[in-house]
Amino acid sequence: MDLNFTPDELAFRDEIRAWVAANLPKDISHKVHNALHLSKEDMQRWARILGKQGWHGWAWPKQFGGPGWNVIQRHLFEEECALAGAPRVVPFGPVMVAPVIMAFGSPEQQARHLPGIMSGEVWWSQGYSEPGAGSDLASLKTRAERRGDVYVVNGQKTWTTLGQHGDWIFCLVRTSSEGKPQTGISFLLIDMKSPGITVRPIITLDGSHEVNEVWFDNVEVPVENRVGEENKGWTYAKHLLAHERTNIADVNRAKRELERLKRIARAEGVYEDTRFRDEIARLEVDIVALEMMVLRVLSAEKSGKAALDVAGLLKIRGSEIQQRYSELMMLAGGPWTLPFIQEAMEAGWQGDHVGAAHCAPLAATYFNMRKTTIYGGSNEVQRNIVSATVLGS
Repeated sequence: MDLNFTPDELAFRDEIRAWVAANLPKDISHKVHNALHLSKEDMQRWARILGKQGWHGWAWPKQFGGPGWNVIQRHLFEEECALAGAPRVVPFGPVMVAPVIMAFGSPEQQARHLPGIMSGEVWWSQGYSEPGAGSDLASLKTRAERRGDVYVVNGQKTWTTLGQHGDWIFCLVRTSSEGKPQTGISFLLIDMKSPGITVRPIITLDGSHEVNEVWFDNVEVPVENRVGEENKGWTYAKHLLAHERTNIADVNRAKRELERLKRIARAEGVYEDTRFRDEIARLEVDIVALEMMVLRVLSAEKSGKAALDVAGLLKIRGSEIQQRYSELMMLAGGPWTLPFIQEAMEAGWQGDHVGAAHCAPLAATYFNMRKTTIYGGSNEVQRNIVSATVLGS
């Protein structure tokens, strides 16, 4: 298996690199490189720039308005964006629900929803997890009762990332209690402006408002907003989760953050410490190994062979690496990594007067990364899945 890029692929990478350098706003890349707070406007501004180029759905086939890139080209695009300091594209629309709509949605649903996702104008949220139904998602209790041409939805979703910005939300809901739990679930597309929807913030340990509770109180959803067949939503959810877990690996961001770790270590005078540099080297080896695993999967897919079923393994290793680089940044920064007042940071004070600007957001990053081994299916659950599907045990 040849994991080297071809001359055509290297030329494609150069084209992407030049385009990103010319179009990525400098104020946004500065925030990304220094882990500063990105507003909704920041994220959506970049989404619209990509949308005008037809690249917000960079993994989409041409028939749905995408560029039709192969898996290697998509990987190179993601890598160049990450290394340049582009915000990570909010995945719920272009990466998660769009493939489900393409594969299982009606022509009317495709015509209605895909253009807004591609343009970056419509913000999607994900309604999966519930209290008591996270990694064991089939235990969900949010119910949708059909009454004529509408479903009446009642229940609660939680940990809804950036749901405060959502225009639409795709939800797994229970439409039947007969048989196995997985057989009674349907997949609904819900307008978040519908009467009866309440979004309540969950303020996390780092003081940020990233996740939410979403409550449904007799929310009427047209039956035409159901994707595919009733009670077959679990099938569509598995299709989506494969995209989510591969996306969570995020090896390209890990490569960017590795360079940031080295900058912090040099600035704080610990880069020359042999033991600390050993930890950086160990992390770098693991990132390279993760990248090789990703490239093996992409190479198999490009050649038409059966891709390795390692989405769960990519999620495990990727999430652990994210936690490790945030921990090493904290160790490098020492006392300067203590939390800073968010309002002061947003007003322009980044600790410059004490020379610790590079450390200001590190505590928040560290706290936030504690979630990565839990969301998208906890790593304990993923290990069981990998042992059964990959190792056959």
